[in-house]
Amino acid sequence: MNRYEIMFIIANALEDEQKEAVIETVKGIISDGGEVTKVEVIGSKRLAYPIQKKNDGYYVLVEFNAPAELPKELDRRLKISDNVIRHLIINKDEDKE
Repeated sequence: MNRYEIMFIIANALEDEQKEAVIETVKGIISDGGEVTKVEVIGSKRLAYPIQKKNDGYYVLVEFNAPAELPKELDRRLKISDNVIRHLIINKDEDKE
């Protein structure tokens, strides 16, 4: 199992319950084949530049352990999600090399 971290930005216009639902969905996708080690909700921040005509976003950072196939599936599912503005998945094991 490799160590990964994902930072994703949720549309700030969503209600708190919807934001929590998006976070739980991401955690559920990860839990299907891996394990979530840390979830850090950073909160609302101003974006550096407008994305999809939005100026603010709700930032979340999740660290997890998973096999190599899981980040590909997570990436695919987040790309089609309307509630996630941007995301970035990083393999933390490659950082040491």
